[in-house]
Amino acid sequence: MMYEQQLQQQMRLDMKKRISSIGEKKRSDIEEERLEIVNLSGLSLESLPNPTLNLATICKLDLSNNNLQSIPESLTARLLNMVVLDVHSNQLKSLPNSIGCLSKLKVLNISGNSIEFIPKTIENCRSLEELNANFNKLSKLPDTIGFELINLKKLSVNSNKLVFLPRTTSHLTSLRVLDARLNCLRSLPEDLENLINLEILNVSQNFQYLETLPYSIGLLISLVELDVSYNKIKTLPDSIGCLKKLQKLSVEGNPLTSPPSDVVEQGLHAVKEFMSEKMNAGHKSPAKKKSWVGKLVKYGTFNGHVRSGPREEREGFIMPEYRSIDGLASPRYMGMFSPRRLFSPRNYFTK
Repeated sequence: MMYEQQLQQQMRLDMKKRISSIGEKKRSDIEEERLEIVNLSGLSLESLPNPTLNLATICKLDLSNNNLQSIPESLTARLLNMVVLDVHSNQLKSLPNSIGCLSKLKVLNISGNSIEFIPKTIENCRSLEELNANFNKLSKLPDTIGFELINLKKLSVNSNKLVFLPRTTSHLTSLRVLDARLNCLRSLPEDLENLINLEILNVSQNFQYLETLPYSIGLLISLVELDVSYNKIKTLPDSIGCLKKLQKLSVEGNPLTSPPSDVVEQGLHAVKEFMSEKMNAGHKSPAKKKSWVGKLVKYGTFNGHVRSGPREEREGFIMPEYRSIDGLASPRYMGMFSPRRLFSPRNYFTK
């Protein structure tokens, strides 16, 4: 009991020291501002005591560098005006479902814990702009994360156990930074081109797992930095040559065959030029195929005319006699113009 009283007293004193007040305002405004920022980091807390503050007035709460194993559901449910929540470097194994009550939350830092999954309710944090979940034990992210977090600008999930990124990741159109290095990624979403604001993409050090990149990675119109180093990638997509804003490309540690090593050694410009030329070479327009209408004209089936020559060399269906167009349009003769009949072997129509 003595220890708990001392801890409560220490927290109250520490809170008063760490509360920030900005400028000179009326006394009522100052009293209100005192509760805006609460810093309880580095106090070796194993659990959170019953708060004596009005939690609805807190906009930033720092609980980092403690020994917390859980966050009470009732606590987060009352942090209605929370903008920044920092719980990094604790011993958390999960997040409360009530995290979804933080509709004003913009920054969430849960890095350096043992969290295995992020609750689906995170989708309700529609104001979220930055999510840092580095150094956890995540094996997957919520499947529909991209549908609701439309304001997310930075997603950091490095040093986890992710096998794939949800398909809905491509719906995060406000995203500027995606850091998914040091995972177990086997593939990336196919339609990455929807990430029109993405500037930095890091999927390095997925080692033996990541072997290919989607073609759409070359359609990221705002991409400035791309790091795919230390994977098992043998061929870069030809579309890499389309990345006009790309300034930094890291591909070391891959068994690349295209582009070849001598091109890579010449730098980014040489790589982009090589991939661009390869892409253009692979998109030459093929020879036009003759239409089946052309074949009809060739073999005279529109006018009943039969080309001369041995019967064995003729192709197509030969009409026994001329019929008016009205007659040909009747149900009796409509089947004559099906491509299957017109171009089937001659003996198919032998009477």
